[in-house]
Order: sequence, then structure tokens, then C-alpha cells
Amino acid sequence: MTGLPPLAPFRPRLLAVLRGYDRARFGRDLGAGVTVGIVALPLAMAFAIASGLPPQAGLWTAIIGGLLVAMLGGTSVQIAGPAGAFIVIVYGIVERYGVANLLIATASAGVLLFLLGLFRLGALVRYVPVSVVIGFTNGIAVLIAFSQLRDLLGLQVDKMPASFFGQMRVLATHAGGINPWALALGTLCVLGLVLWPRLWAMDSRFRRRIERLDVPGALRATSRIPGPVVALVTLSLLAWALELPVETIGTRFGGIPQGLPAFALPDFSWETVRLLVTPTLTIALLGAVESLLCARVADQLSTTPKHDPNQELMAQGVANLVVPFFGGMPVTGTIARTVTNIRAGAGSPVAGMVHSATLALVVLVAAPLAFHIPLAVLAGVLLFVAWNMGEWREFARLRHFSNHYRLMLLSTFAVTIVFDLTVAVELGLVLAVVLFVRRQQALFRVEPVVSAEGRQTWRLYGSLFFGNVTRIDPLIAAAEASPGPLHLTLDAQLLVSLDTTGLDALEQLRKALGRRGGRLELTGLQPQPASLIQRSGFAARLAEGTEGSGHGR
Repeated sequence: MTGLPPLAPFRPRLLAVLRGYDRARFGRDLGAGVTVGIVALPLAMAFAIASGLPPQAGLWTAIIGGLLVAMLGGTSVQIAGPAGAFIVIVYGIVERYGVANLLIATASAGVLLFLLGLFRLGALVRYVPVSVVIGFTNGIAVLIAFSQLRDLLGLQVDKMPASFFGQMRVLATHAGGINPWALALGTLCVLGLVLWPRLWAMDSRFRRRIERLDVPGALRATSRIPGPVVALVTLSLLAWALELPVETIGTRFGGIPQGLPAFALPDFSWETVRLLVTPTLTIALLGAVESLLCARVADQLSTTPKHDPNQELMAQGVANLVVPFFGGMPVTGTIARTVTNIRAGAGSPVAGMVHSATLALVVLVAAPLAFHIPLAVLAGVLLFVAWNMGEWREFARLRHFSNHYRLMLLSTFAVTIVFDLTVAVELGLVLAVVLFVRRQQALFRVEPVVSAEGRQTWRLYGSLFFGNVTRIDPLIAAAEASPGPLHLTLDAQLLVSLDTTGLDALEQLRKALGRRGGRLELTGLQPQPASLIQRSGFAARLAEGTEGSGHGR
């Protein structure tokens, strides 16, 4: 037991930040928290609806999950809540297993995330190749966009299938029932989200004209209002005032309950947990990758101390364990809201707590107003999110990278769309391992240095492991074909690593030489190969064949 690594300490970043916390810092965090809370309002509802859940599921996920991650997490400025990356996953789980089992899978994933952090496995997430991350991120963005076409077009479809081709078939079947008013609202929403930040850019003509005019400060203050909120309010008012025949949150869900969510335990059993292993692993893996990628982005944009990956995973675990008891969906770090938080001046987890309080206040006070929000507008918001979520320039840059990189990115992208994220990540990781082995195999070389009657010296380069042990076969064949004793020296000065399969190949070479009365000698061993050779007893066997010369130490 003494050889086990120590468990990660549970030290939330908030405890360190509160030492020396003053009024000025609170003022900045308050402004940032209110700003990001307003930004999160339409996104939380849109993510929940797109996932096949009522809008309040997304709101209370952002409120409770965001609060817990801010209080217990290992970052200073990260905002947690429902994320676009989970839409496809959650929708598929709801369709196949039902909402009750989604809650169980999310809670189980929370336990798994906490254990990953507790056992200091946060760094393992960084081993997922960037090509795999880009591939499944772009694939999810495509799936999110296509999943919103029903509401964008105003089609009268009761249930959309979870599979990509199933959705395409349903959309094609109902293409004749497009609601032009819904399409107009959704299109205006997307155009507004694109144009709004450009109107208020520092070099825009509109901004310069406004600044030259003697206008009230309130008008200039509108530049600080997030685009999704502007679109949500203006287009909802337009649809209500004109009494447009479009589907709204009220007509589909009956509105948003004005009050605290009820605490309820899902019908839990170990038999159910066993059936939900794949959804649980998917939620945990995606949650870990998303939250730690978001934390790394925050480290690059903020001057706050670097994040603690293990503490962050433990906080994400607690949030995902608790949120399902209030009817919520999976929680993870959200890059767009975190970047908004940083740009608004946040410097501590207090901003994340204010973000949750702002959302809670809006839900408790203004929930009835959400009755009139058109679903086509929320679909437009998600189309904009999907576009910004994808790293589309990576496709144009593929020609600058190796075939290995292209294969991993494109295959992960395609499998994410055609099958699902779990299969895509599994395929991506398997390809990454296979291609890594192939690359390491190409780097290993065995080259002759000296060759004389009865004595040869060869030099080893790279790593001798299971993927390239066949490179030793010609030496074994030469030893067996030798008419007399052959003394073979392997210069291992440039051999950086050795595994047990490589060691077995050297053992076969030693035996082949010994059968002809020859011997094997290793010189210049690096620490890792030397340690394995010593621990396995191979060094002793070499010494017996070389008159105790001690080579291989």
C-alpha cells in the first residue's frame, strides 16, 4: 500500500481566492457574473430543448451546477453548466433509455468524474490527441445544426429520431410543411447574432456615428448587452405583438415553472446502472474533456493562477452527482460563457456564483415571460452556437499536416455524425495508438558498425518494443546460420526505451548465439532499458555468457 500515489487533496480554488478578497474585486466579479448570467439564459434553455428536455432542466443545471463548480472547482474563472457538446449525447440517451435513466447515468458519471480527480487522473485527459478532439467537436457541431432544422423551419414533427440519417429522412418527408414565419424569425436571429457584435466593434461606422452624436449613455450601454439576449427579447416581442403562428416555449412545454425545483431521487438500482455503462462512460469522458479543455483556454486568456485539473474533475463530479436530483442534465465547463466571464473582468470563482444567482433570480421572477419565446429563435441561437463551436478552418489546413493527422480527424468527424460520439472517440483513440506504434516502428533502426570474422557490432536506434521486434529477426537468423561461434555486440547508447516484448527478442538472440557457442553483449545502456534488463534477470544471464563482465548494468 505504501507504493500507491497519494490521493489528490480536496482544495477548492475559492478558499485560496477569498484570502485577501476586497470590495474592488467583488465589484468586478459582480459585473462579470451578471453579464455571463444574462448570456447563459437563452443558451441554457436552448440546450435543454435541443436535448429533448424541458427548458427548466437547462436553467437549473446552469444554476445549481454552475454554483457547485464555482464553489468547489480548481479554476478561478470557469463557468459551468449545460453545453452544446452534450446535446447529441443527451438526446440519444433520452430517446433510447428515457429521462429517468439519463438522470441515473449523469449521477453515475458524476461519481466517476470525482474518482478520476481523486486518484489524480486529470492529466490523462490531455492524452486525447487534438485531432480527435477537433474531429468530434466539428461532428457534434454538424449534428447540433441539423437537429435544429425542425424548429427553424417550423415543421410539425412530434419526435425527431436520434440518428443523423433518421433526422434527414424525417426532414425530407415533412419538407412541404415549412412555416415561413418560423423560418423568418430564425433567419433574423442568426443574422442579428452575426451583425450585433460588428455594429459595436471599435472600428465600425455605426459605433463612430453613435459616439459623435449626443445620445444618452443608455443607448451606448446597449453595446454591452449580449447578442443572444437582444435577439431573444426583440424577436419574442415581435412574434407576440404580431401574433405570429409559431410554436413557443409555452405552446410546447406550458411555460417554465416559477419556483424552486423539487428534489427527487430517481428509481435507482444496480441492475439499471449496469445497463447504463456506455452512457455513463460517454458523459464522464465528454465532461472531463470539455471541462479541462475549457480550463486550459481560461488559463491562456486570464492572468489568474493555472487550474488544478484534479480539483476541477472532483467539482464536476459533485455537480453531476447533485444536479440530476433536481431534474437537471450533465454539467461541464463551457468555453463561450467562460470567455465572456473573463472579458467582462472576472477574477475569481465569485463571478461564477453571481452568474448562478442571476439566473436563479430571473427564473424566480420572470419565468412567465418565457411563455412567448419562439422555438425558432432558440433554434437560431443554437445554429449560431454550432457555427462558432466548430473549428472549420482545420479542414482547410489539413493539407499542411501528415496523413496520420488527417485520418484521425476525418474519421472521428465522420463516425461522430454517422454513429455517435462514443464510437468516434474509441475509433480515434485506437487509430492514435496504431499510428503512434507505426511511427515509432519507423523510427527504430538496427545498423551495422563493425563486421569481422566471428565478431560483429550493431547499433540500436529508437525504441525496441512490441511493434518492431521483427527488426531483430535478421540478427537471430544470422546467428543460427553462423558456421561457428559468433560474438555479437549491440551498442545501445541510442536505444531510448525497451519493453518486455523487445526484451524477449533480445533473449531469443542470446539463445541463438549461445547454441553456436557465441555470446551477446550490450553496451551503453540508457537508464530505462538498463533498469528493465536488470530487474528481469537478463543482465545476470548475459553476465554468465560473458564471463561475469557485468554488461547490462
